[in-house]
Amino acid sequence: MSVIVVLVAAFFFLDVGQYLNMETLKARQDEIDAYYRDNPARTIAIYFIAYVVMAALSLPGAVWITLAGGAIFGLWTGTLIISFASTIGATLAFLVARFLLYDWVQNRFGRSLRAVNEGVRRDGAFYLFTLRMVPLFPFWVINLVMALTPIKTWVFYLVSQVGMLAGTLVYVNAGAQIAQIRSLDGVLSPSLLISLSLLGVFPLAARRIIDVINRKKVYREYTRPEKFDRNLVVIGAGSSGLVSAYIAAAVKADVSLVEKHRMGGDCLNTGCVPSKTLIRSAKFVSHVHRAAEFGMKSASVEFDFADVMDRVHQVIRTIEPNDSVERYTKLGVDCIQGEATIRSPFEVEVNGRTLTTRSIIIAAGARPLVPPIPGLEDVDYWTSDTLWNMRRLPERLVVLGGGPIGCELTQCFARLGSRVTQVEMMPQIMGREDPEVAQLVLDRFTAEGVDVRLSHKAVRVEPGDAGHVLVCEHEGAEVRIGFDEILVALGRKANVTGYGLEELGIETTPSGTIRVNEFLQTRFPNIYAVGDVAGPYQFTHTGAHQAWFATVNALFGAFRKFRVDYSVIPWATFTEPEVARVGLSETEAREQGVHFEVTRYDIGDLDRAIADQEAHGFVKVLTVPGKDRILGATIVGEHAGDLIAEYVTAMRHKLGMNKILGTIHIYPTLTEANKFAAGEWKRAHAPQGVLKWLDRFHRWMRR
Repeated sequence: MSVIVVLVAAFFFLDVGQYLNMETLKARQDEIDAYYRDNPARTIAIYFIAYVVMAALSLPGAVWITLAGGAIFGLWTGTLIISFASTIGATLAFLVARFLLYDWVQNRFGRSLRAVNEGVRRDGAFYLFTLRMVPLFPFWVINLVMALTPIKTWVFYLVSQVGMLAGTLVYVNAGAQIAQIRSLDGVLSPSLLISLSLLGVFPLAARRIIDVINRKKVYREYTRPEKFDRNLVVIGAGSSGLVSAYIAAAVKADVSLVEKHRMGGDCLNTGCVPSKTLIRSAKFVSHVHRAAEFGMKSASVEFDFADVMDRVHQVIRTIEPNDSVERYTKLGVDCIQGEATIRSPFEVEVNGRTLTTRSIIIAAGARPLVPPIPGLEDVDYWTSDTLWNMRRLPERLVVLGGGPIGCELTQCFARLGSRVTQVEMMPQIMGREDPEVAQLVLDRFTAEGVDVRLSHKAVRVEPGDAGHVLVCEHEGAEVRIGFDEILVALGRKANVTGYGLEELGIETTPSGTIRVNEFLQTRFPNIYAVGDVAGPYQFTHTGAHQAWFATVNALFGAFRKFRVDYSVIPWATFTEPEVARVGLSETEAREQGVHFEVTRYDIGDLDRAIADQEAHGFVKVLTVPGKDRILGATIVGEHAGDLIAEYVTAMRHKLGMNKILGTIHIYPTLTEANKFAAGEWKRAHAPQGVLKWLDRFHRWMRR
């Protein structure tokens, strides 16, 4: 170890790097050529050892010394020498890093690296070959990183020897051509121009070669049809699948859309549409109860819960034509009712019929996550899928879960008259938001009579004297909560089984979604996944966003592919107060080590909010210290989900707080909160030095 440190220190202390350039080589080229002619073996040995040492110590200058090898030894001799020298040096660097760091890294981060280790054990040789052929990272980085994985040393050596050969040829050839330059005419020689062009073309050509090799590897067990029935088959007619089919039909592709249940998927039938409809009815009831706040002596409301649910279904029926078979058939989509099974990367079976297709998009959605709580299966529990069949308002309702779905439905049922107990295992509801945001919502829940139990872990369900009992663990003790009905709202689980993924070996992630790359491709480049089944977000708008990328890549990827962009993803939870966010929260920024400033505006000071009797909440914006670039924004208050759009636009198009401040906002509206937040930022960044001079100027003008 000490020898390595001394050698590296000597390299930089003596500034050896100043001699590693083509000018030095050209200046001494005749001298070097003469020495090589008189002492060929010694010259090769000196060069070989120097190359091995530089590679083993990860010293800078690999490109120069490779070009120099071509200049001194010519194409074939230089390639032979450098191929072995670079591989031996890389392997020595690999062994040193493994000896010094492997055990420490695996012991400390082994659990987090489990998926990486498994991938390397299975396909490590191919990963390394790809990195060697397409040098996305410097080779010395690859040497050190691969040493921290379980790849075998002999595999590393052999793959490196073969993988670096093509690149070595290109660079050695360029060096050989440069060595022949003796005049200005040599600079413009076709052979040199071609050699230098290869330096730029090689990574692109190598990537194409890797793509071809990868395709042959994953498709080797399957026969590609001579002709396809469809350009695209989409599995699942939720929001993501509908957008995919719509885009494909719009560009005149032959597309089939397969849905085993109802068109529109979860969003229309059991998710966004019915829940927001129920929220609106519950909000009306809450406003009646707040009559005095609006200057009314009294107000009352009578309703039958069954009628409220009938309205929910009426709204679904009103929106349904937008997602119907009839509409999509007119658009040119072949809509098929049935269960799809992917038989091969090019075949989808539906209702006993096999469709051949160039590409497949999986948009199979998700289902409610139901944990294995003992006794839960013995009661008729509700989920966000089944809830809409409820006809009688529960007197005592337990809601399991403090996430967005659980919070929205908790408030709805409390406002409609149920005695609601919300049970959350974590110390706060709405766990992905900042604590102050969650506290505002919690305060409103408490004021409206919700019994929120934080840090309560559901243990079992058992019969009670009247109804049922949920037994929870809280601070080491058992807590018993009686209920008539229980709603399980603990998130959603991606649908990844039952339609052929296992048979094709399509991998899933630790979170249970289909593993996709930045182009939304699975291990088969022609099979894509979007929406809830792909993650990482389970939002309707994100699924639609992904659908555009996946469809364009599936249909036109041979010409150009687009990486899905998650840089600006907004979301909202439609409680009252509403909570909307885009970008980083304070908690996330601290966890990620991102430096930020916070600007906050209290909506309680806003004229329109006061007039609407909704003077609560705030706008909080995170910016880069000293600059107006927005890192994230959180809005809590009335119509927060609408107000956040201005910050989404600003972040997407790189507009800062100054631009928001300089934009006219209608008075009196809630959107002024965004402008006033920008004003708060500007006030905090006022140029104090200039203001002092202006103060002096105005005092002088008053004389």
